[in-house]
Amino acid sequence: MKFKVLALDHISEEGISILRKYAQIDNKPPMKPEELVKVIGDYDALLVRSQTKVTADAIKAGKKLQIIARAGVGIDNVDVEAATRAGVTVVNAPTGNTISAAEHSVALMLALARYIPPANTSLKAGQWRRNEFVGTELRGKTLGLIGLGNVGSAVARRAQGFEMKVIGYDPLVSADFAKKLNVEIVPFEQVLKDADFISLHIPLNEKTKNIIGAKQLAMLKPTARIINCARGGLIDEEALLQALKEKKIGGIAIDVFTKEPCTESPFFGFENVIVTPHLGASTAEAQVTAARDVAEQIADVFQGKAARYALNAPFIADETMSVLGPFVDTAITVGKLVYRLAEGQADTIRINYEGEIANYDTSALKLTVLRGLLEGTGEEHINLVNAAMFAAQRGLKIAEEKNAACQNYASLITVAITTSTGTTTVAGTVMHGQTHIVRVNDYWLDIVPSGGYFLFSDHRDRPGLIGAVGKITGDADVNISSMHLGRLESRGPALLVLALDEPLPEESIKKILALKDVHSAKLVKL
Repeated sequence: MKFKVLALDHISEEGISILRKYAQIDNKPPMKPEELVKVIGDYDALLVRSQTKVTADAIKAGKKLQIIARAGVGIDNVDVEAATRAGVTVVNAPTGNTISAAEHSVALMLALARYIPPANTSLKAGQWRRNEFVGTELRGKTLGLIGLGNVGSAVARRAQGFEMKVIGYDPLVSADFAKKLNVEIVPFEQVLKDADFISLHIPLNEKTKNIIGAKQLAMLKPTARIINCARGGLIDEEALLQALKEKKIGGIAIDVFTKEPCTESPFFGFENVIVTPHLGASTAEAQVTAARDVAEQIADVFQGKAARYALNAPFIADETMSVLGPFVDTAITVGKLVYRLAEGQADTIRINYEGEIANYDTSALKLTVLRGLLEGTGEEHINLVNAAMFAAQRGLKIAEEKNAACQNYASLITVAITTSTGTTTVAGTVMHGQTHIVRVNDYWLDIVPSGGYFLFSDHRDRPGLIGAVGKITGDADVNISSMHLGRLESRGPALLVLALDEPLPEESIKKILALKDVHSAKLVKL
């Protein structure tokens, strides 16, 4: 009996045809979540693009589901965590639309520079307004790229063909990689201040949401133009609207919106604003490539093979699963935390396995660490298949060490990231079936990362400081669920870690940084 596949969102026939040998295909228009819940129970595989949201309820209702395939790079519309809990493999097509997205970014940049949309509209309305549409050349201008993953790098190469100077911000790109790409790596604020055009190529997460707000917009040249083909929500729309009204920005091009579909917006009324309905991946070539990539993976799963772009399925041999399996969560958590705490331009990642786990093949743990470390740093969705490839593409040096002896724990994973400003170290272990972060730099402590918010603050140990920090969080009405303190000596260097029930507002973090003897304060979601 053939498998059954539900294909939604107008999947390319070139991909569907690959599956006909193995499955019955029902190719239908996009569905609302409640509609999908009603029908998904009959299917072994679900194939979608970006329009249909695959919720936890839909996954729970999919009793026969083996695989969910997203024909594209993004995976925002699929509840990957719920799929993982249900044992459903989630795959995507991480490279299928790279060139299409890059070309669309460049097309919007050219359209902004030469006022092509308003000039076209004006002339078709019978108006010859030639003198009002005096544009600017790209040659000699500075392009600032926020994110240098696959798409950002492709944009950089194309911009250099226009004789532009390209600068970029991406903490997880090595100096060697940037040099080969002919991109000058600079701090985020310098990109904003120096660039004539700014193009965003990063994902949307807690770290990047509203990464460009009123403060950042105030740093721009008044002639600067922004292109966003990455994700809605990266720019504070209220602040951007105000900048447009006050003519403090040269123009913007938006392909993605916070809420989609978007058919009404105050941005539509400005001549120096170009909008397109999420067309970055909308080329015939990209849709065919993405559909083929995910269809082939579905076919592999139906034949009992591993999917090459699985987002949630690390491969660990059955004979080692009992030992290494519990450390998958630890590896990804340690990777995430060490990246979020590090400063400067990354160069080398060192992973050290100690204790019992050092006696086994730790390849899956290495890839899981890299996935955690790289996740959320570019437009690509990092998985266990492509993590090593993306690390190599970014010029990162990866070193591994093993030591069968472990002084304080049965097993320990330690990850150290060396950057242009120093080395940041995080270590984790498993106790009672839970991940515990037990070391941050030189400080030994015990944190259970339960998915909440944590404030990490380096300071000099002195009476009254913890109380002052507690007062600031209290004034912000943010509850502290637990506190951890590590120190090297009395009244010496110390690390305070607060587990918080809600995120601490930025103004409260600034107040903590203003306290005497506080050296740093970082909010991290784990």
